[in-house]
This record gives sequence, C-alpha cells and structure tokens, in this order.
Amino acid sequence: MIIETFRNIFKIPDLRKRILFTVMVLGMERIGTHIITPGINTAALEELWRTAQNTLFGLYDLFAGGAFSRAAVFGLGIMPYISASIIFQLLGAVWPTIQRLQQSGEEGRKKITQYTRYFTLVLSAMQAFGVAIWLESQAPTAAGDIVLIKGWGFKLLTMIAMSSGTMLLMWLGEQIDARGIGNGISLIIMIGIIARLPSALSQEWYEFMQDNRTLLVELFLIAIAFLIIAFVVVLTQAQRKIPVQYAKRVVGRKVYGGVNTHFPLRINTAGVMPIIFAQAIMFVPQTLFTMFPDSDFMAAIGRYFAWDHWFYWLIYGLIIVFFTYFYTAIVLNPVEVADNLKKQGGFIPGVRPGKKTAEYLDNILTRVTLPGAIALAFVAIIPYILVSVFNINFGYASFFGGTGLLIIVGVALDFIQQVESHLYMRHYEGFSKSGRIRGRR
Repeated sequence: MIIETFRNIFKIPDLRKRILFTVMVLGMERIGTHIITPGINTAALEELWRTAQNTLFGLYDLFAGGAFSRAAVFGLGIMPYISASIIFQLLGAVWPTIQRLQQSGEEGRKKITQYTRYFTLVLSAMQAFGVAIWLESQAPTAAGDIVLIKGWGFKLLTMIAMSSGTMLLMWLGEQIDARGIGNGISLIIMIGIIARLPSALSQEWYEFMQDNRTLLVELFLIAIAFLIIAFVVVLTQAQRKIPVQYAKRVVGRKVYGGVNTHFPLRINTAGVMPIIFAQAIMFVPQTLFTMFPDSDFMAAIGRYFAWDHWFYWLIYGLIIVFFTYFYTAIVLNPVEVADNLKKQGGFIPGVRPGKKTAEYLDNILTRVTLPGAIALAFVAIIPYILVSVFNINFGYASFFGGTGLLIIVGVALDFIQQVESHLYMRHYEGFSKSGRIRGRR
C-alpha cells in the first residue's frame, strides 16, 4: 500500500516537481547551517557550547537546527520571523488598526505580511547584534578567544551575515509555499530538529555498546517512543464537532444553504506555542543563575529550577496549562465565530444565534481545552522524566516528547495531508484507505 502510494506520487509530474523542489530547498537550508560567520574561532565556540546547552541558548539552537551553536549565517534560524508573526497576531487582539487589516480580506493580509517582513529584518538585526556582543564578552577557553578580532567590524559583519541568513530562510520558506509542497516555514523548523536525530542516536548507540544500558531498556524505550508518537498524533487531530445548520436562502432562481455541517473545535487549538512560551520562561531563571556563580542564595534557588527537581516539572506544567488557555483565547474568538455564523445564515441547533451562540462555544471551548492542556503538559514533561528515570542523554530524550516531537508530528501530518490532496485530485489512493489524514489546520 505505502509503496504503491509512493509510486503514484512520482507518476504525477506536478506533484513530483513540487516534492523535488521542496527537497532541494531544504538541502540548501542544511548547507547554510554549516557556513560559519567570519571571525569565529570554531574550536573555542565548541568549548563554550558544552556549558551553554541547558540555557535559553540551547532552546534557540533547537529551532535553528544546530546553526546557532556553530554561529553560522543561518544561526538565528527562522525564529525572528516566527517572533514577528506572533507579535502581529497578538497586536491584532489589542490594536484596532491591525484588527481592521486582519478583517479586510486578502489585501489586509498582504499588508500584514509585508509589515511582518520588515519587522523580521529589524528583529534579526537586533538579535545578531546581541549575539555579537555575547560572543565578544565570553572569557577565553582552552582553545583561545571565541572572536578572533573584536570590535565594530565584527559586530557589523555578524549583523549583515545573520540578518541576511534569516531573510534568505524566510524567502526559501515562501518559495516552498509557492512552488513546493507543505508549509515552508514549518518544514524548515522540522528539518532542523530532525537533523539532530543522527547525532542523538549515535550517542545512544555508544552508551549501549559501552554496556551503560541493557538491550531490554533500549527495547522498552523504543516501545515508549511508538506509544508517545501515537498519543501525539491523537492529540494533534482530536476535535469536538459542533453541529451547524445553514438556513435556505433564495437568490434569484438559485437556492443557497439548507445544509448540515459541523464546526470543529480542536482539543489542542494552541498547537505547540504554549510549550515554546513555557520553555522560554523556564530557561530565563537558569540563564540568570549562571550570571551569579558566587552567590549562595542564587545557588539555593537554582536547585529548585534544575531539570531533575519535581518543582521544575510542576511549574513548567502549570505554565503550559496557562498559556494553552491564553493562546487559545487569542487564535479562536467565540464572539467572532458566532458573528460569522450569523452573517452566513448558520446556527447551532437549539442555540439562539449571536450572544447565546458565543457563550455556548466559549463554554465548550473551555471544557475541551482543559484535557488538551493537561495532555500537552504531559507530553512536554516526558523527556525530563526519561532523563531522570533512565539516565539517557537529553538530546535523545527530546525526541520522545516536548516541542520537537509536536512540531515533527504536526508538520508531517500537514505534509501528508497536502500530498493526499494532490493524489485524490487525480483519483489515486492516499496513504490510508480508511479515510483521509487531517492536517493541523
């Protein structure tokens, strides 16, 4: 079945070209992560990075596909663009001008996209300047100074190189959207995360060959991985279907409406964003503690924020639950949904249109979000539990849950769903005979 589907994919010229173009662009992205910014002592940088992996910089390096730890031209990754997009999304909830642009159709969305690009350039330049200052401020390692020639020349060169790298990544993502298949930005993030898998597996294989772990433990970990992936797929696709009916409308000689459908409320409407916010917040105390190495007070507090302490897991999980509700409220407004249904002549059976519909949707969304938030917190905590129980490397454990796994599963489902759409348009079977695979959107 799967082999036949792959054959069908390459039988369709347009789909074949799109997939090959996507692979080519992702290959270019991986090449860029190995082009080092001029003026960097790579051996000294490797020494420094061994102590910086468990800080906020380690989280950033995850989304940059390892390019940040190399100070590559793609070192900032696509995160400035993601940050700019999130900022404009949040501004849409509080700034009337952005709200009007969001509601003004395709023309408004084009303007917001253009503003996001400009803001991405500003953010990437600021972040690159901060990276240059941070690299210059580091003490010399056993391999020497990290920056070979310090000064404004290095700062300016870093800003130009890394900002250009981010803008190029943004352009490559847009090219995938237009000429490839899948969501370009998401695929770039996903391929960066997957690129770390061979290194994690080789390190785990080394541990196994050194008899640090038994075969039974390794098989048990593989079984856990399959179960967690299945759970994440269910969490990503699970939804509550709200029945919706549309009244019949007669326009001229045509009759519109009169159909029964449903409005899907996803269990995990917020996606991976709550974990990203929570990780960023939880990494801040750890980063601050490293700035006060001689303070006993900071060291005492720092023990509670260590990865192997239950207090860290508790606070981390509660922050994820909070941000799940917070981000869900931003991306899905029940009042706006109720107004759109009313304008289109739709209604929920047994519920009056307008305010009552908004209250009904808000009530269901609140109840549906709770199990989704708890499940999201559980998935995020799994890597830390595995590290503590089985003493495995965190790079390997991160593929059992957390941000990386959620992004990989979500993007993979989107990609498969788009490939299936092309296959069904040309009357070919997809990856599943029992039904079509749903993406995240």
